Amino acid sequence: MNIVLATLNAKYIHTNLAIRYLKSYAQPEYDAVLAEYTIKDPTFNIVSDLYQKKPDIIGFSCYIWNIEETVRIIHMIKKVSPNTKIVLGGPEVSYDVHDWLQRIKEIDYIIMGEGELSFKQLLHYFHGKLPLEEVPGIAYMRDEKVIIHPAAPKIDLRNLPSPFRFEEDVHHIPKRIAYIETSRGCPFNCQFCLSSIEVGVRYFNREKIKDDIRYLMEHGVRTVKFVDRTFNISRSYAMEMFQFLIDEHKPGVVFQFEITADIMRPEVIQFLNENAPKGLFRFEIGIQSTNDLTNDLVKRRQNFAKLSRTVNMVKEGGKIDQHLDLIAGLPEEDYMSFRKTFNDVFAMRPEELQLGFLKLLRGTGLRLQAKQYGYQYVDMAPYEIFSNNVLSFEDILHIKQTEDILEKYWNDHRMNGTIEFLVTDVFDTAFDFFQEFGTYWDEKGWSRIGHQLEDLFTRLLDFLEQRGNAPIDIVTNLMQLDYLKAQQFQPRKIWWQHRVLEDNSKQIFKALRENPEIAGEQFAEMNLCEKDLYKHTLLTPFNIDYEAYQKGTIKKQKGYLLTFFRKNGSPYFATIEAAKFE
Repeated sequence: MNIVLATLNAKYIHTNLAIRYLKSYAQPEYDAVLAEYTIKDPTFNIVSDLYQKKPDIIGFSCYIWNIEETVRIIHMIKKVSPNTKIVLGGPEVSYDVHDWLQRIKEIDYIIMGEGELSFKQLLHYFHGKLPLEEVPGIAYMRDEKVIIHPAAPKIDLRNLPSPFRFEEDVHHIPKRIAYIETSRGCPFNCQFCLSSIEVGVRYFNREKIKDDIRYLMEHGVRTVKFVDRTFNISRSYAMEMFQFLIDEHKPGVVFQFEITADIMRPEVIQFLNENAPKGLFRFEIGIQSTNDLTNDLVKRRQNFAKLSRTVNMVKEGGKIDQHLDLIAGLPEEDYMSFRKTFNDVFAMRPEELQLGFLKLLRGTGLRLQAKQYGYQYVDMAPYEIFSNNVLSFEDILHIKQTEDILEKYWNDHRMNGTIEFLVTDVFDTAFDFFQEFGTYWDEKGWSRIGHQLEDLFTRLLDFLEQRGNAPIDIVTNLMQLDYLKAQQFQPRKIWWQHRVLEDNSKQIFKALRENPEIAGEQFAEMNLCEKDLYKHTLLTPFNIDYEAYQKGTIKKQKGYLLTFFRKNGSPYFATIEAAKFE
C-alpha cells in the first residue's frame, strides 16, 4: 500500500513534526511518503500532486490554521480517488469527532490525541494484521453511527525513534525552521489552551534529543524552535539543555523556547546572562492578562511581579530577545482592563509584543463555558470571538486597530526612538498611542492599501499634526534619526522636505575638511579623504543635541545632523551647531 502523510503548513519555512513522528514510528514495517504544502497553495495543485502519488492511504495533520483548506482537499481527493482511505489527526479533529464524522462524509477515520501508536495499529488493520476493534484511539462511522475506541496507552517517549533522519529532508534543513519537542504535556490548566487537557509532563530521552540537535546543526539548520509548552518546568533539565546548547552550538543558529517566566529563578537568568552568546536564545513568554480575576477564572496561575523580574533581568542582560504574548477577550477583562494589561506589559519594552485574540478551541474548558461569559464567536476555524459580556465587537475592532499599529511601529523596530518619545512624553499611555493611531489609520483607508517604508514616517506625522499636542519638530528629528540609523548606505531619496541650504552645506563641508573635530574626535580619527567625505556624508537640519540625546536627554539646539555612512558598520552621527555657520 502507498501511504502518504500530508499537511498544509502556514508558511514554506515551517515543518510539521507530527507527520515525521508518525513516519518514524511506522517504520520499518511501513514507509510513508511525506507531503507538505502551504495554506496558500492552490487546492487543485495539491490534489493533483497527491493523486499522482497513487495513495491508498492519506493521513492529514489538522490544525486551526489549515482545517478549512484540508477539508476542501478531502472533498476533491475522494472524487478523483474514491478508494483512498482518508485518516485525520491533530488537535483540530481530536475533539468533537461526532461533528467531524457526521459533517464530512469523506473522512474514513479520525485519530484522537497522541497518534503514533494508533496510526501504526491502523496500518496493521489496513494490511490485514489486526482486527479493527483492537486499534486504539480512533473514531469512525459504521451504519450511520459514530464508533469511538478507547484511548491509546501513552507512549514511552524515551523510546521514540528520531523524526529528523529522513534522507528527503536533508536538503530542506538549512531553509526551514526545525521544531523539536523534549516533553509532552503541561503542568498548568489554562482553560483556553488544549495543553490543559493532557495531565502531567512526560520527557523524551535527553541524549537522543542532543544527538538530533547535533545532526540538525551539522546539516545547516538556522532556527530551532522547542515546542514544549513549558520548557523550564524542570530547572535541572532546562539548565542541562542550556549548557549543552551553549557548549555545542554552531555560529548563526538560534534556539527558541516557550518559558514560564514567573518560575524561572534569578540564578538561571544570571547564568544565561553571563554565559550565553548574544542572539543564541530567544524566549516566548505567554502573559495573556495581568487581571487577577481573569487569570483565576481561566485557572491560570501567574505571579506578575516575579514574571516582570524575569523579563527585566533577561532584558538587562542584553543576550536574549523576548517575545511576549497577550490575549484580548478573556473572561471579565473589559476594554479598560485590557488597556491596563497592555500598558503593564509594554512597560517592560519587550523586543516583540504579540497581541492576539481569544479563540474558543474545540476541547477547551472555555469553549464549554462560552454561554456563561456571553461569547459570540466564529463557528469555523480559528473560532475567534466577536464579543463577550464585557467586551463589545466595537471594542474588539479598536483593539485590532491597536494590534495593526503595534506590528508596524513596534515589533518591526523601524523607529524605536520616536515611539519611545511618543509613549513616554506625548500620550498618556502606550496603549493610547497605538489605539488612537490605529483608529486614524483605519479611518484614512490606509489598511486597504499597501505602504512603503517612507509611508510609515509620513503617515505618523500626518496623524500627529492632525491630533495636535505633539512637538512636531522634535518628533520629525527623531524620525529622521531612526530612519537614518537603519540605512547601510546613503539613501538616494529621503522622505522629508526640509534640506540644508546649498551655501550652508558648502560652508560646513569646508569646515569639516579643515577641522574634522567639530564632528567629534571619532570622526576626526577616520581621517577621511575629500571624496569619501562628500560621497558618504549627509547633512540634515536638526534641532536636537545628538550627544545629549544619547545620554537620555532631549536638548533643543538649532543645528545640523551629520550622518556618515561607514562601509562596515552602523552610521556615525554628530550634531553641528548652526550658530557657527550663520
